[in-house]
Amino acid sequence: MRFVVAAFVILVGVPLRGVAQQAAPPTAPPPVPANSVWKGDPADVGSLDAIMKAVYDVISGPAGQRRNWDRMRSLFVPGARLGPAARTPDGRIVPQIGTLDEWIAGAERSFAVRGFYEREVARRAEAFGRIAHVFSTYESRSRPDTLPFARGINSFQLLNDGTRWWVVSIYWDSERPDNPIPQKYLQSGQ
Repeated sequence: MRFVVAAFVILVGVPLRGVAQQAAPPTAPPPVPANSVWKGDPADVGSLDAIMKAVYDVISGPAGQRRNWDRMRSLFVPGARLGPAARTPDGRIVPQIGTLDEWIAGAERSFAVRGFYEREVARRAEAFGRIAHVFSTYESRSRPDTLPFARGINSFQLLNDGTRWWVVSIYWDSERPDNPIPQKYLQSGQ
C-alpha cells in the first residue's frame, strides 16, 4: 500500500563480527492472548481473498474518519512489518520499514486531513504449505469518485496457522515514469 505517510528508514551498517561468532537464534513472537483483538473476525481472516479485502477496506475512508485500528491489528501477526521502497533525495533506493503501530500513527495523522481509498485492481498469488505471497496491484484515491493519484504493487507475505490467515508483512513500491507497472501485474492470474 502506498500511503502518504512516512515509516522509518532502516540503515544497514552493522559491523561484521568474527567468523567463529554465531548469530543469536531468532526469538518467537509473543503468543496471541485468548479473546484479544488479535483473534480477528472469521469473515476477515478465513480465506486469502477475505484478508486481502479486509486490509484494503480497513484503511480506506474519508478525511477525518478514524479507521478501525483494532480490526487492522487483528489482521497482522504480532511484530508484523510494513513500508515502502523509497527513493532518497540523492537517488538511492532504501527500505522504509516500521512496525504496524508506527505505520498506524503516521496514517492517522495523514487520514485526519486527507481522504484515502485504496483498492486492489489485480492480484498474483503463490502459495506453498502454510505460506503465501501476493503481488497486489493497487490504485490510491483521495475520494472514491476521483482518478487515482497513485498506483503500485503491494507485496504481501501471509501465513495460515491452520485456523486463519495472518499478514506477516507488506512491502510496496509505487509506479513512476521510470518504474511502470508491467502489464502482467495489471491482470489477475497465476
